[in-house]
Amino acid sequence: MSASIRTVVAAALLAVVLLVTGCSGGMADLDAYIAEVKARPGGRIDPLPEIKTYESFRYDPGDARSPFVPDLPTAGTPGGVRPDVDRRREYLEGFPLDTLSMVGTLNMGGQRYGLVQTSDNLVHRVLVGNYVGQNDGRIVSITSSEIQVLEIVPDGLGGYTERAASISLGDT
Repeated sequence: MSASIRTVVAAALLAVVLLVTGCSGGMADLDAYIAEVKARPGGRIDPLPEIKTYESFRYDPGDARSPFVPDLPTAGTPGGVRPDVDRRREYLEGFPLDTLSMVGTLNMGGQRYGLVQTSDNLVHRVLVGNYVGQNDGRIVSITSSEIQVLEIVPDGLGGYTERAASISLGDT
């Protein structure tokens, strides 16, 4: 080996020896601290909290109505709103209301028509009283900016209810 390699190896060996001897000393203070902590008296442990007994409750409804029965008139109530199943369906009732868009109005012969575009890009004229949408929606008014519709939708209790909707100018 050459002299420079021997010098490098000797320096590395000296560094390893110094590191090992530096880590081996100085343990006496740590041992003294551990002995001091072990010599301390133990602490007091708090007692467990007292467990309260469960008190049961019995519900007595008395004359109150059952919370599981709706407090609404039944579906068979006379005079309630119902769709006319015998009525002849109109073409625009084949489209969901949210797929129809108003594209304008037309005044002809003293009547105002609404112009409605369907999803197949055809434009249809509608009047007040025509039906649109799939929920028996009847047109109740036509203004220059919207067509107002009154739909008959199921109320979830076996009956039907009326719901206002509209088709605004520029809706898609």
